[in-house]
Amino acid sequence: VPIDVDMQDPPEVIGPMLDTWRQGYEVVYGVRRNRMTDSLPKRLTADLYYRAHNWLSMDKIPEHAGDFRLLDRQVVEVIKRMPERNRFMKGLFAWSGFRQTAVEYDRAEREVGSTKFNYWKLWTLAIDGITSASTAPLRVWSYLGAIIAVVALVYAVFIGVRTILLGNDVAGYPSLMVAILFLGGVQLLSLGILGEYVGRILVETKHRPIYIVRQRVGCAEAAEKDLG
Repeated sequence: VPIDVDMQDPPEVIGPMLDTWRQGYEVVYGVRRNRMTDSLPKRLTADLYYRAHNWLSMDKIPEHAGDFRLLDRQVVEVIKRMPERNRFMKGLFAWSGFRQTAVEYDRAEREVGSTKFNYWKLWTLAIDGITSASTAPLRVWSYLGAIIAVVALVYAVFIGVRTILLGNDVAGYPSLMVAILFLGGVQLLSLGILGEYVGRILVETKHRPIYIVRQRVGCAEAAEKDLG
């Protein structure tokens, strides 16, 4: 059960977590009922981060759930086998799957000292979380480049029709803008294509297992191995 040393997460919640674990859940995570102990900017940025992460990533992380959770030994062993070094733990918990559920609790005010986790560290954690769990930031340049290139082509058609029908007041300027927009779009599209390959390299270098076996059924030797 990972828990912060400032003890804002109440240890007495571990009891209900154990009761829920006995019901068959491998992961029981604590969810704060509210974030009134945080400042307004921190609450707003936290909501924005969770929405952005879950929109960009296939591994959805529960909102307002920190690292305070109960993990079954089987889940711990799976995460320990992950070879990657730059670990975003919330993302790994979500990726590992298993049967997960929440236990709500109220987080107490900090009694002594102040947090060392400033806004810059929170920003760094948010960037690490999104980039480790999703390749969407790389893919967005393909979409943006394609959109700009299409807009440039449509604008070129509009300029051509307008010039034929009404003439052109500033010779050369519209065609120059079309060329700049189109070439810029092609460059962004090219970056997006490179980003797709970089994203695949990122996924492969993590060496995560293709699947996780939760339980083996029908083989006594395998069952004994799992229990051992």
